[in-house]
Amino acid sequence: MNSIGIIVNVEKPDINQITAHIVSWLENNGIKVYVNIVGDLCGTTQMQTCTEKELIENCQCVIVLGGDGTLLHSARLIAAGDIPIFGVNLGQLGFLTEIELNDLTPALEKLVSGEYRIEERMMIQATVYRNGKEISKFYGLNDAVITKGAFARLIRLKTYVNNEYVDIYPADGLIISSPTGSTAYSLSAGGPLVVPNLELMIVTPICPHTLSSRPLVVDRDSIIKVELQSTQAEIMLTIDGQRGHSLKSFDEIIVQKSPHNAKFIKLSNRGFYEILRKKLKEGRNTDV
Repeated sequence: MNSIGIIVNVEKPDINQITAHIVSWLENNGIKVYVNIVGDLCGTTQMQTCTEKELIENCQCVIVLGGDGTLLHSARLIAAGDIPIFGVNLGQLGFLTEIELNDLTPALEKLVSGEYRIEERMMIQATVYRNGKEISKFYGLNDAVITKGAFARLIRLKTYVNNEYVDIYPADGLIISSPTGSTAYSLSAGGPLVVPNLELMIVTPICPHTLSSRPLVVDRDSIIKVELQSTQAEIMLTIDGQRGHSLKSFDEIIVQKSPHNAKFIKLSNRGFYEILRKKLKEGRNTDV
């Protein structure tokens, strides 16, 4: 490995010093480094940075400095380039990142020496159609969420899977998530936990107004279509909780498996269930 990118959330504490340390260490080990920033530029004007295009074209892997939000942004940014991601947690939960800051230097040694494995995660693609015409397309690692605005009433979401009518969900919204996203918004709305190496999609209604509305799991090749049956003006499609698109009555949203997978660099043998115990039950003694 001779070229590594760094995606930096510049709003994290001490990020300039952390980034400088990584850049110096990598360059001292003969690695060409490309730095791309996420967030407010304040206080980072002396940092030598590259464009997103340069990052994708030149890097063999990308180190992400931030939390899960920064990693979600990075996955969408570089997935089409087939570039693996190495996440360093500078946030709070750190469910998706690989290591904590205290483990940085030995982790870098393993990274440059090739002592790692690649774990692939399914991503989703959401396309918005208005009057039969495609108007926007998005890619996400976690989920596509259709929700009502702050002052909107109940919305009605007519849902199909592979052109087969499923139901009209009278609800506050609908979450369509990947296995990775099963531990995010979908979990809060009552959706199932899913091992992330599976390839499937979860349809989870948000606060449904019927007792029969329950989460639905469909296979990776399914095409989910949602038609808006409400006339409220404030309805949004959000991707990974980070990108948003305003929707109108009778818009159609098609969600399916993305042609690109996210790739994560793994150094340890930590399993999914160990991460669940640590991250979702933090502070509770579960040792047996």
